[in-house]
Amino acid sequence: MKPQLTRLCIYPKDIQIITGKSERYSRDLIQKIKKHFNKEEHQLVTFQEFCEYMGIPLTEVQAVIRG
Repeated sequence: MKPQLTRLCIYPKDIQIITGKSERYSRDLIQKIKKHFNKEEHQLVTFQEFCEYMGIPLTEVQAVIRG
């Protein structure tokens, strides 16, 4: 059986699924997370960073996104 590959970075659509909020909210949240972690514009936000910022366990987020 092939191991399942997972993404490292989170996108606005993922945040919409997790939070139930709009695309605009999701894009704004990514910008806030980038500012919080001192990331440059071209750098991506990881699921780990999202979970740390929002205070949500990574395992719960993974369950929602995979399932």
